[in-house]
Amino acid sequence: MSARDSSNPMSYRNLGRHVYGLAAICFCALTVAWRDFNGWQQIRPLGNVSHREILVYLAAAIWLLGGVAIQWRRTARAGAGTLGLMYLTFAVMWVPFIVAEPLNYDRWGNFFEQFSLVSGALIVYGTGRGAKAGYFFFGICVISFTLEQLFYLSATASFVPKWIPPGQMFWAVTTTIAMALAAIALLSGRAALLAAQLLTVMIAGFGLLVWLPAPFTDPHKQMNWAGNCQNLAILGAAWIAADYLGRNRAAEIANSPARSRGAAR
Repeated sequence: MSARDSSNPMSYRNLGRHVYGLAAICFCALTVAWRDFNGWQQIRPLGNVSHREILVYLAAAIWLLGGVAIQWRRTARAGAGTLGLMYLTFAVMWVPFIVAEPLNYDRWGNFFEQFSLVSGALIVYGTGRGAKAGYFFFGICVISFTLEQLFYLSATASFVPKWIPPGQMFWAVTTTIAMALAAIALLSGRAALLAAQLLTVMIAGFGLLVWLPAPFTDPHKQMNWAGNCQNLAILGAAWIAADYLGRNRAAEIANSPARSRGAAR
């Protein structure tokens, strides 16, 4: 059987974890280059702690080790566990901000952006129920992505390049609806694989059209670089979810009675 045969669950290509690991390595490079948390929304809560220089290099080392380890099958679970714990720490640090301003959805959005990365790590690390829980959590995070775009629709539209027809608000509304439909599909299980694949493509589009050009516009703005890393990491998590569904689909096909009868012949 060819390694490209999607009916063999063992041959399914897990490209998502490679993208996810690459994002961690990019985070490492960015952290070392800037050595500052204050302008970086993802881990801004660390900006006021003492001896933060130590934390900068510690975070960089963890990103590098986890990002490299997740690339290989034998060490993928260790890498996923390492990165997952780190992203969980960053997510938890947003909880006090949520408690202080529960009606400010930006706080919730930051939490769920980090938690989506935890979810991706859990899918890679977990087996059986653990991976399923990670997938479910990722679906919840997609709901948050939808709400964040909806509540800040004008800001979302401002990110859309002006040269893309028919207009910025059109694409802000369209991508918000697409995210909502993806969340429904992921959590209901109806057309979930297709939804995960299309969501992955859409997030990749955000990276190519919105974030990739940003450093060329203003290379001295840290968030332009951090946004690329963050988008790449979320892309990796979405791709991991799609890979998870793809493996499950391949396993179902491989174990179906019809296929078993065919193999017996």
